[in-house]
Order: sequence, then structure tokens, then C-alpha cells
Amino acid sequence: MKDMLFDQFQHSVSELLLRHKSILDAMTKLQESNARVNRAIVKSVTSCGCLRIDARKQNNPSDIPLKKLTEYLDSHIKGSLCDNCREVIEKELGSNLFYIAAVCDILDINLYDVMLKEYEKMKTLGVYTLR
Repeated sequence: MKDMLFDQFQHSVSELLLRHKSILDAMTKLQESNARVNRAIVKSVTSCGCLRIDARKQNNPSDIPLKKLTEYLDSHIKGSLCDNCREVIEKELGSNLFYIAAVCDILDINLYDVMLKEYEKMKTLGVYTLR
């Protein structure tokens, strides 16, 4: 069922790609949409103020197992998204997904297969994927 949703999404993207059918167009639109996601997050800090970034050096004890490392890491985010910022960021992430699907479609790569392979790699390697 979930693979059908991915396939339907990718097929819909393919049907809607009119002006950006070229891989060059799709790549640059993906890059632009990624920048818009970043900008929306920054604006939630600098314009709205619903989020705050409190970034410092991550101090991690050297003698802990890799699996426990997440207990010592911080996202540096303080606060939570207001409804307006959440809506804007979700919209920009949606556009980003659109162009990811577009690049997949142009290259004849199935988006669901990409997600499934990444999921299997995460399951197999666990924290050793080191991301």
C-alpha cells in the first residue's frame, strides 16, 4: 500500500513536470527548493522567534559506546515551531519532495525503492551508518 502512495506521488510529479523536464532544470529546482527550506527555518528564528538556535561544541565522553552517543548530542534547537512557521516549512519541504521525485523520475529511478534501500541500510547498520 505504501509503495503505491510513493508510486502515485512520483507518477503525479511526472505528469506535472512541464517546464522542468530537463534534468538540469530539475537539479537546479531541487537545489533552489532546498535553499527555501533552509531559509524558512532561518526565518522561524530571525523573524518569528518561535525557534532559537543555541549552538555550542558537543562534548562527548570518549569512553561511551556509539549507541549511547545520542544521549549526549543536542539539536541546538530551543522552542517549537508556531503554526505559521510549521505551515511554511511543510510547504517548502513538500516542494523539495516534489523535485526529489522529479529527479528520480527523469533518471528512471523509483522513489520508493530509494527510500526502501535507505531504510534497509539504516536497519542493517543502525548507528554505524554514522549520519
